[in-house]
Amino acid sequence: MKIPTLEGTIDRRILINFAVDKDVLAKYLPKPFRPVLIGDKGLAGICLIRLKFIRPAGFPEVIGIGSENAAHRIAVEWTDNGQLKQGVYIPRRDTNSLFNHWTGGRLFPGVHHLAKFDVHENADEYKIHIVSSDENIISIKAKKSKNFNSNSIFKNLKTASDFYKNGAIGYSPNKSGYDGMELKTLDWHVDSLAVENVKSSFFEDETVFPKGSVTFDNALLMRGIKHRWKNYDVCPA
Repeated sequence: MKIPTLEGTIDRRILINFAVDKDVLAKYLPKPFRPVLIGDKGLAGICLIRLKFIRPAGFPEVIGIGSENAAHRIAVEWTDNGQLKQGVYIPRRDTNSLFNHWTGGRLFPGVHHLAKFDVHENADEYKIHIVSSDENIISIKAKKSKNFNSNSIFKNLKTASDFYKNGAIGYSPNKSGYDGMELKTLDWHVDSLAVENVKSSFFEDETVFPKGSVTFDNALLMRGIKHRWKNYDVCPA
């Protein structure tokens, strides 16, 4: 089933980004995806996103729905008809919305695990704890900062911002292959976050990501972004 074009507002989006051993990612990723490299490192992360007014494109905001969501993402590239493409592979999605959970793979891309979100935030500080129905845990504590992490593999905030803006195509596994969606933002602005602590059961699974293969790199914040998600028909093979 073709997923319809959706539109709404990204009320809050936090990207927690990690540098990952390239060989570990290459082993984990399904074909035809390959890790995008910055230097000799791959990139992966967690997207914590609160959506508002999500509805089919062209419909009024009043019918839209809201939800808290989390996605584990890996920056990937693949070759399509001789052209190099870049985006993200999303092996896991979590949501607090029963609607998103039930319609994952039909209205929303990929399987959505149902989870409890405990969110405490203001304009500058963010504390989020997530426990899914299968006991996957995500937890972060962070605050807005004027300083981009000086130890990042990116040169500065703009370089990091441009990289993640360009990775707009996302593929989520479904029962028969992948759901592909392309994010179209009507504006784009990110701020730096200073992270006090972060936990992810997914990235802490040493059977997949051996100890020392995943290190924190940077964190970014977006607020109040109008957007569209459009079905991306060209599926990698």
